[in-house]
Amino acid sequence: MEDYGRARETPWKSEPTPEKNGSSYFHQLLNKRVVMSAREDVKCLLHRLIFVSKLSPDLADKRDLGDYWEGQFQRYSQGEAVTGLLLLYPSYTIHVLESSSEVLYCVLHELTRMKKQGGRALVLDPKILVMSHNIPNRLFNQWCYKVLNVPGQHLADKYNESSTDSVISECLSKLLQIGKHLTKYPKGSKNIPDSVFEKVPELIVPQASIYHLLNCKELLTPDQFLQVYGSPLNILLDSGHVFGSINQSTV
Repeated sequence: MEDYGRARETPWKSEPTPEKNGSSYFHQLLNKRVVMSAREDVKCLLHRLIFVSKLSPDLADKRDLGDYWEGQFQRYSQGEAVTGLLLLYPSYTIHVLESSSEVLYCVLHELTRMKKQGGRALVLDPKILVMSHNIPNRLFNQWCYKVLNVPGQHLADKYNESSTDSVISECLSKLLQIGKHLTKYPKGSKNIPDSVFEKVPELIVPQASIYHLLNCKELLTPDQFLQVYGSPLNILLDSGHVFGSINQSTV
């Protein structure tokens, strides 16, 4: 009886020489693809940065700041997508960015460089609201900005110290709702039309909230964040200082 589960041997066909694992061009390509895929997986990890700042009083056209950041992203990204939203108030900004860690840390270094320019910088006194790592999905389908037509005014801080967490939660909630609202519109101009926010004015983060966040001692500046990020993960038991504390004498 024939064994149909095996190939029948023929006298004129020699048996193939066993191939060493990884010796063929196919195996080399396969191994290279595995390595490249691993690198791409790391490269494509998505992160989100949100920061607030003051606007330079010398900035005559606020759209220039939008154009400036767009040019920076083209330098940083090297093909990696940058999505997010820049809201430009009369005196403040709130900026959401989604991209790779390399791009976001380039932005933080740029903000630190701006600080050295003093009053000549486009943005002043930035504070990091949140840095989220390995987020599953993008909130925005492109990067865009909006100059908000809201009256400029001197804002007194109406919040007390105990309400900082609630202010941050309110801001994040409104930004999340803005992201969902913008998905209703197709990709287009980087400058969002007025009609988009005219329909949902309640989603705009209040200027008073940004004013409060800029004066929060709990929030880190970009240079403080980079200093903490680059510090060794050591706990100094004799001083009580732990990783993440700004004050060396306190936890």
